[in-house]
Amino acid sequence: MRLRQARLADLDALVRLEQSFPSDRLSRASFRHLLRRGRAQIRVCEDDGVIVGNTVVLYRRGTDTARCYSLVVHPDHRRRGIARALLQHAEAAAVMRGCREMRLEVRPDNRAAIGFYRENGYETTEKIAGFYEDGADAFRMCKRLASVTGKSSARSRPPRKHARDAHVAGPATGTPAAAPGSRRKSAAE
Repeated sequence: MRLRQARLADLDALVRLEQSFPSDRLSRASFRHLLRRGRAQIRVCEDDGVIVGNTVVLYRRGTDTARCYSLVVHPDHRRRGIARALLQHAEAAAVMRGCREMRLEVRPDNRAAIGFYRENGYETTEKIAGFYEDGADAFRMCKRLASVTGKSSARSRPPRKHARDAHVAGPATGTPAAAPGSRRKSAAE
């Protein structure tokens, strides 16, 4: 397995991976936009040259919060630590960019994703009514990130609330083992 930054040449593979999910998929146009956008970072996990997972992290100017917009692992490759590796890599990259916090959104009925995030240090901070395309609610989850020196970057105030960063929609429900997703799916280990 190898993690690396996604390239425009990965567009077809990223779109194919999205087809593993019944709803709330990123479109080809959305991926193209995110791959070219300086404030978004897409990482992929390859297994024998095939992309089997990815994470999309969004960054906004003027904030020290990164947003895990999507974390996807193909159903045939779950339970192998790929989601955890992608999430840890995304968190480390966010710290290197000066972020002190990572946030994401997940469907309240996606217990596997919620469990995955809790195991990885995320806490539910609020419920957002009607967040997803189909009108479903979302839980916002946040994690304070360790600094490059390894010290916690805890703040005395609660995590900031931001307007929605993107227009693409959310997590697939009913996936056996799910993980991240902001306004997106959650598919994991």
